[in-house]
Amino acid sequence: MTTEPKTVLLVEDEPLLAELMTEALTDKGFAVVAARNANDALRHLMSGEKCDILFTDIDLGEGMDGATLARLVREMQPDLPVVYTSGRCSMSEFQMVPGAAFLPKPYSLNGVGATLVQKLGQNPDPCYSAMPPRARNCSSQ
Repeated sequence: MTTEPKTVLLVEDEPLLAELMTEALTDKGFAVVAARNANDALRHLMSGEKCDILFTDIDLGEGMDGATLARLVREMQPDLPVVYTSGRCSMSEFQMVPGAAFLPKPYSLNGVGATLVQKLGQNPDPCYSAMPPRARNCSSQ
């Protein structure tokens, strides 16, 4: 029996880091939807497309930050797992949604994969799917 890859909504305003994480997570068997900001992420979620976990930077530049995004997302999808990351602030500087995880930057690619798998409640081997993973960008142009 083949299962679909879990879909990560990656919210990262740094294009090179977003590209690196998209490739790394795809290589680990995840489907990745990349958003440059909170508004793009919300548009994706409100479209009804699949999202199994939110992985968001806290500092997203101008506009809404990742902490606010996570609170709004949890209002829409109360059980959606959330993983925060930041290189500028620590967990104590913002209120995380219940059950969320925090990864300080710089992080290891393996650490991100392991944390996502753990929050999804999956087998420790994230390469669980025989289906080819996919990645796409949902950011507005």
